Amino acid sequence: MTVRKNLCMRAYGKINLTLDILGRMENGYHEVEMIMQQVSLYDSVQISEKTDGPAEISSNCPWLPSDGRNLAYKAAEAFARATGYDVPVKIRIGKYIPVASGLAGGSSDAAAVLRGLNILTKAGLSTEELCKIGRDIGSDVPFCITGGTALATGRGDELRPLPPMPDCRILLAKPRLSVSTPAAYAEFDRAKNITHPDTASCIQALEHGDLAALAAGMHNVFEDSSPIPEVEKLKQIMKEHGALCANMSGSGPTVFGIFTDESAVLKARAACRACAPFVFYCRPAARRRGG
Repeated sequence: MTVRKNLCMRAYGKINLTLDILGRMENGYHEVEMIMQQVSLYDSVQISEKTDGPAEISSNCPWLPSDGRNLAYKAAEAFARATGYDVPVKIRIGKYIPVASGLAGGSSDAAAVLRGLNILTKAGLSTEELCKIGRDIGSDVPFCITGGTALATGRGDELRPLPPMPDCRILLAKPRLSVSTPAAYAEFDRAKNITHPDTASCIQALEHGDLAALAAGMHNVFEDSSPIPEVEKLKQIMKEHGALCANMSGSGPTVFGIFTDESAVLKARAACRACAPFVFYCRPAARRRGG
């Protein structure tokens, strides 16, 4: 078997244009319906062949786990189990997507490892086969493999491609706090008076390339069940600076704003930096072709 010595992959983050929770499934997971959008903010994942031993994980982020708690490590093990290509590798993650931010940074790193190992080993797995492996690692991993714009249902791993999001400017701002996803779901289960997004109208807006209508229909139910003052402040700043909408991504706490005007998003970025340590200006990312 011939393998390439090393490979560098981009692991793109995501935002949730809509996030709805429909109830619980028989397996105990919450049933979700959400429109997911990959964005141009990314981690770099360097995969290098080594002589022997288990996968090694390192990062520029000192608090990122380097063992089986890391989804990239789990991805290397899962790929070996599924394919029989147990190639010893070193994985170096350049971490730029904030940890525990609602942007699927860990899932995207895992997806990059699966795609990278598929290339390095020349295993020839299809996108669907990679997604099957990814489902056992995390519900966001299949979307991070395919990218682009998609409707995610089930526990978030059943995907239907959607027309691409119209080009726009996206501002991301993460306050200095973290959110427990299990705790957020528990709060939702106890909550009342939830406003649900109009997912159907958002899909129709995507089909017509109507950014304004898309922005008008966006909503995240976690904002109703688990309100966070820092999130509300960032949303207000973005809207005051001309955002078509501002919402929380995933279970939070990152806020994203949708802009059409370059000067407006730059002014909003400066304002958000006064109260958030992580602020990024990015664009929608297109669906990935091939595995």
